Amino acid sequence: MKARDVRAVSTLRLILAALKDRDICARGRGNADGIDEAEIQQMLQSMVKQRHDSIEMYERGGRCELAEQERGEIEIIQKFLPRQLDESELTKVVEKAISDVQPAGVKDMGKVMAFLKQNYPGQMDFGKASGMVRGHLTA
Repeated sequence: MKARDVRAVSTLRLILAALKDRDICARGRGNADGIDEAEIQQMLQSMVKQRHDSIEMYERGGRCELAEQERGEIEIIQKFLPRQLDESELTKVVEKAISDVQPAGVKDMGKVMAFLKQNYPGQMDFGKASGMVRGHLTA
């Protein structure tokens, strides 16, 4: 606020509002402590995904200024998430997971994905990882 970064302030307010909303819902379900760290990361990741979808729609509609605003919000939200693995790191992690789990074939893909989600929460795009795992298991 002191830096007068209007985009950062509005994005932080959106994050706080979503966080409070989820916290209230969790308390309504009987969880007195509110939401945990994993749920917060999941919320932030879904916010990033929503903005990526919005960027795509804005660019198709010729609204580049709104797409740029969404990109700025993504940068701010990602500051609160763990560092994402790049393509080469993701490949290494998938190969390691496959060697650790020792799947019998594509039918054990769920075991490999569960291993990745447990050991690398919030650090990768699990959709992309799923495609890599499937590619390794079918080869």
